Amino acid sequence: MNGLARASVRFRPASFAGTFIALLFAAAVVTACGSMLQTGITAHVKPVRYAHTPVVVAADPSAHIRTGHGDDADTETASLPEQPRVDTALAERIAGVPGVAAAVPDTAFPVQSAALPQLTGRDAAARAIDGASVVQGRAPGTGEVALPAATARAAHLGVGDTVTLTAPGGTAAYRVSGLTDTKSAAKNGGSGPSGTSEASASSGASGSSEASGPSDPSGSSDASDTSDATAPAAYFADSAVGRLSGHPGRTDAIAVLPKKGVGTHELAERVKDAVGDRAKVRTGDGRGLAEHPELAEGKEMLTAIGASFGGIATATAVFVVMGTVALAIGQRGREIALLRAVGATPRQIRRTVATEAMLVAPLAGAAGILPGVALAKWWVGQLVDRGAVPERVTLSTGWIPMVAAVGSGLLASLLAGYLAARRPSKARPSQALGEAAVERRRPGVIRTVLGTAAVAGGCVLSAVAANTTGEDAANVALGIVFCFMVGVAFLGPVVAWAAAAVLGLPLRAGGAASQLAAANTRANARGLASAITPIVLVTAFCGTLLCMQGTITHESSRQIKDGVVADQVIGSSAAGLPADTAARAAKVPGVDSATGVLRTGALYRAGGSLDSASLLGVSGDPGNVPDVLRLGVRSGSLDRLTGDGRTVAVDSLLAGTAKVKVGGTISLWLGDGTTIRPKVVATYERGLGLGQLLMPRDAVAAHARAAYDTQVLVHDKPGADRAAVQRDLSKLGVTGLTVTDRAGYRAQADKDLELNAWANNVMAGVLGGFAAVAAANTLVMTVLDRRREVALLRLAGTTRRQVLGMLRREALLVAAAGLLIGGAIAWITMVPIARGITDASPYLPPLTGIGIVAAATGLGLLSTALPARALLRGNPAAAAAARE
Repeated sequence: MNGLARASVRFRPASFAGTFIALLFAAAVVTACGSMLQTGITAHVKPVRYAHTPVVVAADPSAHIRTGHGDDADTETASLPEQPRVDTALAERIAGVPGVAAAVPDTAFPVQSAALPQLTGRDAAARAIDGASVVQGRAPGTGEVALPAATARAAHLGVGDTVTLTAPGGTAAYRVSGLTDTKSAAKNGGSGPSGTSEASASSGASGSSEASGPSDPSGSSDASDTSDATAPAAYFADSAVGRLSGHPGRTDAIAVLPKKGVGTHELAERVKDAVGDRAKVRTGDGRGLAEHPELAEGKEMLTAIGASFGGIATATAVFVVMGTVALAIGQRGREIALLRAVGATPRQIRRTVATEAMLVAPLAGAAGILPGVALAKWWVGQLVDRGAVPERVTLSTGWIPMVAAVGSGLLASLLAGYLAARRPSKARPSQALGEAAVERRRPGVIRTVLGTAAVAGGCVLSAVAANTTGEDAANVALGIVFCFMVGVAFLGPVVAWAAAAVLGLPLRAGGAASQLAAANTRANARGLASAITPIVLVTAFCGTLLCMQGTITHESSRQIKDGVVADQVIGSSAAGLPADTAARAAKVPGVDSATGVLRTGALYRAGGSLDSASLLGVSGDPGNVPDVLRLGVRSGSLDRLTGDGRTVAVDSLLAGTAKVKVGGTISLWLGDGTTIRPKVVATYERGLGLGQLLMPRDAVAAHARAAYDTQVLVHDKPGADRAAVQRDLSKLGVTGLTVTDRAGYRAQADKDLELNAWANNVMAGVLGGFAAVAAANTLVMTVLDRRREVALLRLAGTTRRQVLGMLRREALLVAAAGLLIGGAIAWITMVPIARGITDASPYLPPLTGIGIVAAATGLGLLSTALPARALLRGNPAAAAAARE
């Protein structure tokens, strides 16, 4: 049997080449997703800022809820959308622990200045962490700042000069008390013992910060996107940092420095006893998580891509491999029948098929590993470039994803080969050749039952999706597609026969080539099904993902256009707008009201899970919000919002997911993890585009990454000169200030929506690309298997042009059938999903739809024309007489 298997591979290279290609690309997809999952589980960043600080105390970057009781108890975890913080007063408690030389509150916040580049504000005590020393002047006091020497000299500033700086807490003039230099400190021993005495004296100082770093991947806090922890540090008096950062009494982390002779493990255990459950004690690479709390959300994203999308991609890969192997075995029906006729037993035939799989699958799987690793590396790099993952996170590759890729391909090919060879291998030797010569028009009982069950499952999931909202509805989408795809695969001959009967009607009225195409598609329904299924796969998966994103983008854009009614929109190209910008704008002549908008994020509890939501903090009188933002209030009133954090307005779709109404309460985790249960005072309908939660700015500013406003929305007085108002607003003196109108705001919002569509487009590209390769591979295999048929047509007098025309028309019929069936699956999937996510009908951008149709049609024509021309080059008589 081994020799027969090797001979089959050697003498039927086209069939096994198709199987090899399918297995290779399947292995690449599985390797890529497995590597992403492994990276999400093991991702870490080595500490840089805390490299010489053995122990760091920081808040937990995730929120947790406990569900169930007893043995059924479980914990749900979700990453916080903002920087979590600890009480600054905890530093005093830690400083009293035996063996602790200093406990330094470490704070950071973005600082802007017209005379200086972007700066990171820190408290003076943090110089013990940075290893920065004052090379000229002295440490800052109240109303003073110490600037980096190189930055100050470049701006022609020196000790005693005055500079105007803008922090989240406001804008003020500061006297330069000193100039700092980290290089000088490094020469003197860095942040070691020489720096601990000053830190120890300041260990109990209050201070809090806004940790800066890569942009929030959720896009919830736009103002923080330009905050950069690697920017030069401006040191302020410890007592002023809390006010300037906008987070009084809170700090990002506490750096713990040991006394001489105290080991890291011993120090960490002592600090844990003092801290209890109020914070996390980090050592080793765990300090990197304290330095980059956004790593938790990055790990969650990588894990979600690797697990959720990887599961669908892996199932698709296995599905494609099984279909390709089954096609390859099915094309050898006469060969298997001949083996039965000469006395081969069913067991021997199954062993031959298994041996062939053992020869091809491991080689193809191994060949797909490197492309899979390259795909995963590119994917992680793109996430890093977009700020979704910290810069120093690198792809983690290991043997587990590689073994899984090779093993899944091998098992899929073995199972598919066994199932495909099962019926012909069991045929009686005397009947085998006769059965192989006639195509079975109906699928077997098992295929019919499984196919019907899969279609029924897709219908059930569609009904479930129709009765859910938000992310729950979206999570069901790919499951619906997959169920229908399995149904199409099992019921393929029936589907193909119906498609040929309906779509073949116009062909019957055409010329010789059209009539030949119509007759062939009716007679060869099983082969037609093998060609249609991959086209359905491409259309259904890509159509669903792209339509989902298109619907979200279209509806968000529509809500923004209908909801933003401000006459002027103030923004900033820097870190954001200071808290007093709205109040200053309201005093400009011609301005009726100005509302500051602070964009942040929150988590809410929906049953036993935690979901994320965008949160708007608006300044001023909530009654003025309709002058600049028409949210489409459905129930309640925005006038009832209060600045104490006890009230909230909620998007109606989110309210449905969380099962809350006006007058009820909702469980929320603000950006930094602070838990509240505010009363719902209003629900509105434009949350997808404008924001899903609305609270007064005072209630959320202290919990945002940086207490900067993202925009200030201005409503002009009736009859005011808009150009004059815009000109006066541009003179407010805010760093990087921009003033635009509604059209400018909408254009920028549309651009942001396009950026947020990247993840879905990549998923569609990976799945669509893989399915397209599978479709092309299957079509080529199908055409090459028709060598004898084409040769007989040529001997019967059919011209080359007629044969090519016949094959082109068949390709168009296959493409049309695949597009119609795949489009129907995508539409059935998207109707309830779109209602659940956007409360609107599905929307597919016209160019996207045209692209899918053109790609599927071009794929079918190209994959048919190239092998067809190769078939027509040979001698028809020799090809007709040749054995398969």
